[in-house]
Amino acid sequence: MTTLEKTARRGRDARKAVRQVRDATMLPALERRLPLVEPMDEEEILRIDAASMELLENIGVVFRDPVALEDWRGAGAKVVDETVFLDRGLVRELVAGIPESFTYHARNPANNLPFGRDHSMFVPMTGAPYLRDLEDVRRNPTLDDLADFHRLSHMLPALHSSAHHIVEPCDHPISHRHLRITYSSMKHSDKTFMGMTTSPKNAEDVIEMCALLFGAEFMETHPVVTGNCNGNSPLVWDEIMLGAMRAFCRRNQPVLCSPFVLGGANTPASVAPAVAQLNAEALSALAYTQVVRRGCPAIYGHYLSTVSMKSGAPMAGTPEISLMNFMIGQMARFYGVPWRTSGALGGAKLLDAQAGYESATTLQATLFAGANYIWHSAGWNEAGMHCSMAKFVVDAEQCAMAYRMAEGIRWDDFGEGLAAIADIGPGGHYLGHAHTLENFQRAFFMPELFDNNSIEQWQAEGSVATTERALRHARELLAGYEEPGLDDGVDEALRDFIARREREVPAADALNQTH
Repeated sequence: MTTLEKTARRGRDARKAVRQVRDATMLPALERRLPLVEPMDEEEILRIDAASMELLENIGVVFRDPVALEDWRGAGAKVVDETVFLDRGLVRELVAGIPESFTYHARNPANNLPFGRDHSMFVPMTGAPYLRDLEDVRRNPTLDDLADFHRLSHMLPALHSSAHHIVEPCDHPISHRHLRITYSSMKHSDKTFMGMTTSPKNAEDVIEMCALLFGAEFMETHPVVTGNCNGNSPLVWDEIMLGAMRAFCRRNQPVLCSPFVLGGANTPASVAPAVAQLNAEALSALAYTQVVRRGCPAIYGHYLSTVSMKSGAPMAGTPEISLMNFMIGQMARFYGVPWRTSGALGGAKLLDAQAGYESATTLQATLFAGANYIWHSAGWNEAGMHCSMAKFVVDAEQCAMAYRMAEGIRWDDFGEGLAAIADIGPGGHYLGHAHTLENFQRAFFMPELFDNNSIEQWQAEGSVATTERALRHARELLAGYEEPGLDDGVDEALRDFIARREREVPAADALNQTH
């Protein structure tokens, strides 16, 4: 065996030993300590606010839901057919009732998360109709594939949630999926999770399952799950989303009030007026949560992309998306509400340079914008059409790196570090110094999934590219997964509920189809 081969073998053995004792403990909620990027001055913030309020008062927002229209009439809003005209005073009064911060409660209390203000959390992507699997093959997902993503979410420290349908389990009837998806989120991870809002009844089922897991009384005062309600931009909220929103709000569970922005297609083709429209849409939904239940938690949401004027396709990682994130962060803080954005978005078809650049650009911007709920932080590629196993674990490591950066500068060992300079003096090195030996593991982030060795070392170890390295890592994580066991009584109650609902709901029930 050559010296190079021996060195490579020792390197592989050392890394294998580290992997065997890998710590999967979830990182606490990120408490950001870096300055925010705030491109708007006070006058410009007020200009966006005034424009949004004028839209709400004079153009109005369509609420295609008779229950919501009656609720708005009862709240004192002007309603003409399906259009609700919202007085700015009413909007401000209602939005002021939303808590600026709260705590997410997980079934494992060690994974509870302070949320809002300076705290951020990373949440995996959801909604992919395809996956790229452990062999990097693009195909339809199954419930077992979804379970693997939930297992990975549980084991990756920088991910704070198991989300919900990271991929669509295509081997189960559409009308039953929300039950199986929710159970998988609960069973395979003890972190917080999201709840399906694909219909009002599906949302109610999710809430009932949460009540079995946490207790109905506990949920009255403790957020345990997150719903997402997308608007139909421009300026429309539909009956399905509003019904699901009510199901969560009535039980004091937070929803993301998310206009679905395709910049240039369903908003003006300009950043500032697009944000004014989005802001009006988000405010109308945030205000409605407080009509449903005053004081319930809610989150200023959005999904942001810009549209290619060449093809009409949504794009990721563009400079305008970053600018809009900065602006939306300022608006959310202006109203005193927590806010959501999307993290590692990519339009590439593979885990390649395009995917890396797009995702890194967006993820960095979300942190500097001060986002609280950073959704789609792992796995998103091909404009959300697939979730990649390889990208999922790489993105999660990028979240860990972003987490470390956003923590800011550590000063706790400043004196010891200065003392080391005096010990070593001119011309020496620090590799064997006590300060280095004590701090090397935390001093500088050391990525596992990027290769920083010499080309000779890389070649000796098989010239492994990032995608294959990431897939090996995912396989190792899944091989070492240990399920965080559910209480037997709770597990039985959840299974019984699923079985009953699947008997009650026809497998071909078109009313429950996802959208």
